This record gives sequence, C-alpha cells and structure tokens, in this order.
Amino acid sequence: MKVTLKKKLSFGFLAAVLGSLIIAGFISNVMINKLFSTYLKGENNSKIDKAVTMVSELYDENNKLSDSAKQQLQRYSQMENMCIEILDSDGGQIYTSGIPNHNGMKNMGAMMGHGMHSLMTGNNGDYTEEKHDLIKGSKKAGTIVCGYFSSSLMTSGAVTFIMTLNKSFVISAIIALIFGLLLSIMISNQLSKPLVEITHTANEMRNGNLQLRSDVNSSTKEIHDLSLSINYLAETLNHQEIYRKRMTSDMAHEIRTPLTVLKTHVEALIDGIWEPSTEIFESFYEEIERLNKLVDNLRDLSKLEESKLNLIKSKFNLSDEINKIILNFKPLFDKSNFNLVCKIDDNINVIMDKDKLNQIMQNIIFNAYKYLNTNGTVLVSLKSKHENAIIKVSDTGAGISEEDLPHIFERFYRSDSSRDTHTGGSGLGLTITKTLVEAHSGSISVNSKLGHGSEFTIVIPVVAANKNN
Repeated sequence: MKVTLKKKLSFGFLAAVLGSLIIAGFISNVMINKLFSTYLKGENNSKIDKAVTMVSELYDENNKLSDSAKQQLQRYSQMENMCIEILDSDGGQIYTSGIPNHNGMKNMGAMMGHGMHSLMTGNNGDYTEEKHDLIKGSKKAGTIVCGYFSSSLMTSGAVTFIMTLNKSFVISAIIALIFGLLLSIMISNQLSKPLVEITHTANEMRNGNLQLRSDVNSSTKEIHDLSLSINYLAETLNHQEIYRKRMTSDMAHEIRTPLTVLKTHVEALIDGIWEPSTEIFESFYEEIERLNKLVDNLRDLSKLEESKLNLIKSKFNLSDEINKIILNFKPLFDKSNFNLVCKIDDNINVIMDKDKLNQIMQNIIFNAYKYLNTNGTVLVSLKSKHENAIIKVSDTGAGISEEDLPHIFERFYRSDSSRDTHTGGSGLGLTITKTLVEAHSGSISVNSKLGHGSEFTIVIPVVAANKNN
C-alpha cells in the first residue's frame, strides 16, 4: 500500500516530536526525582539534628527530663512525624514519643520499649532509625534514637510540588503535540503540494501534452530545481517532436525527388514518348546514386548518434594533412575558375582519426565550393591558440540568411534557395561534420551574412607538444 508524502511527513514529524517528549520527560523525571530526593533527605537530616539539639538542651543528668520537656519533645515529634527515644548510658529507656499519625498507631513509653525498630512496614514505607550520642558536658550521657517512616519525608508541600510538576509535563506534552501536528501539516503541504503539481505536469507530458509547463513557486531549492528540470525536459521534448516531424517530412522529400524522376522517366519509356538511350539510363543511374548516397549518409549518421563510430586515433601533423587536402581540391577549383587559398601555420600536432579529419575538411570545403559565385574564393587557415588548433574555412559565396543560420547543422535542413539542381545535397553533410568534430572533443561554429559569404570555425584540442606554441 502506497502512502502519500504528506502523510509520511506528518506521521514522521509527530513521531519525532512524541519521541523527543518521551525522552526529555524521562530524563527530566529521573534528574528531578534524584535531586528532589536529595533535597528531602537534607530536610529530614535538619529535623533530626534539631531534635538531637533539643534533647541535649532539655536533658538534665540529675532530674532527667521534666514534664514540660517531655511535652515539648512530644509536640515536636508529632509535628515532624518522627519518633524520639532517649536511652541512658546503660541502655535503659528514659523517654519515647511513640510513632504518631501512622495508621493510627501511637505506641507510647513502655509499650514501645527498645523495640521500635521491630515495627512492620506498610503503606507508610520503610521504617528507619538513626542513633546519636547524648552528650552533656564532655561525657556521653546516653543515646538519642530518631525513627521515621520513609513516607514521612514526603511532606504535603513536596507532594503538591511533584503533582504540579507532573501536571505541567502533561500539559506541555499536549501543547507540543498539537503544535507539532499543525507544523507537520504546514510543512508537508509546502513540500507535497508542489510535488503533486509537478507530477501532474509530468503525467500530462507523458500523455502527449508538451505545451504544459510547471508553474511552481517554492522556496525549497530542490523543488525549484525539479520544476525547472521538468520545464526544460518539456521544452526539449517539444523541440524534439517538432524536429522529428520536420525530419520525417524532409526524408520523404529527399527520397520522393529521385523516385519521382525515375517514375516519370519509366512512364515516358512505357508510353513510348521516349526511346531508350544512354542519356536516359545515365539519368536513371544518377538518381539511383543519389538515393544510395542518402541511405549511406543516414546509416553513417545513425552510427554516429548511437556511438557506434570507431575512431582510430593517431598522432599526426595537422598542418601537413590539411595541406594535402587542399592540394587535392586544387584541380576542382581551377577547373571552375575559383580560388583556393591557404594560410597554414607549421607543425601543429593533434591526436585524431585521420580519415574522419579528411571527411570533415572535405565536407566543409566542398560545401563552400558549391555556393561560390563567379571568381569566388575559399580561404583555409590553421593556427594554434590556447591549447587548441583553430581551423577556419571562409568563402565569398552566397552566404546564409539570419533565419537559416541556427538550423544549418540539423539533419536534412537546407534553406529554400539551396534546393536546386546546382547545389543538390541531402542536408546531412553538416550534421555529420558537426558530429565528427564533437566526437574528437572539438566544436564547430559558423558566421555568415546573406550575399557576403560564410566562415566556418573548427576548434580541435592539440597534443601536449604544442601547448607551448
């Protein structure tokens, strides 16, 4: 059975309060009883000392005790609930007050004799005797025996104090429990209410409502962070859903175009409008090749995204490798009357997959080539800066519009002006390039202005040997 967070917090808080009260009450009771018992014993000792002093003052070795002295001792013993017995030096009983106010027993004089200590204990507690020497002058004249029940230590004032103290403990415990209950409800509401709202938002997202956002205003940092994370997740999922729909549409467009061309040409052959010729079959072959390239790019991209790409890294001279790539592009640029210029710093070493570097540079340079105008120029530069190799490829081509610039690394994305037979492409080249760069712990960015060309910047970490360059 699942229990709500609100109930768990409430019960937990109450249990903590109740446990604290029990522990505090137990410790307080033990300490107070101990101290109070010490206090009562001290008071009783004071009474006994006073009784001993009184007997010593009233006792006369010649006349023993006068009647007035006996009456005074009797009043004191009754007032203090104790028995006072006086024995001579031979152990004979001179005086006893008996035991007053205990179960109605008043054992006086000879009835008590010297056997006071033999009285049974009952509801009055244990009976205790204390013996003190009766000193007159400098000689021991006899023995003073003070007897009392343990219950007599607990005076009416002491009983009232203990009852008041226990009552205050009970009232404090009730007030603390009520306060703890109210506080636990308040705290559990503050924690559980926003979590319920966040859960509702998450459930709506699960049901496909990606437009809903969590609007929780909580002073608790963890709940606030959770709300922001849920909103970020919703925003990301929403973008992914839009991206997925657009990708599906773009894939359909990319595949439909060559299939439509093939279908049209085949229909023309079937209807006898066209006669089979080498040019027609070459056209078929080009469209099939286009489909093959699209499938290959999709497969490569899938491997990259699923982290199945095996990078075969090695240390090599990046400067020399880029010079080789530029040299391979020279004939293509010369044939089209374009300029390919390089500005490469020497001896910059990196640890990369050399084949993937070639794929990155070929994608970027060929992309710049496709959009060049007459007598256009592509400049490739390489330099080392802050422990990184900085590769820049700039061109004087058509440029990219401000609206298209944030999307050019997305799959199948191409601006409308690029959807023509001159530039072609599947819209996956830059996506693959970005993924390959990031697989080498690098980054790629672009600056462009429509009609003024573009500049791609690739940042790759250099090896330790170049950190001082």
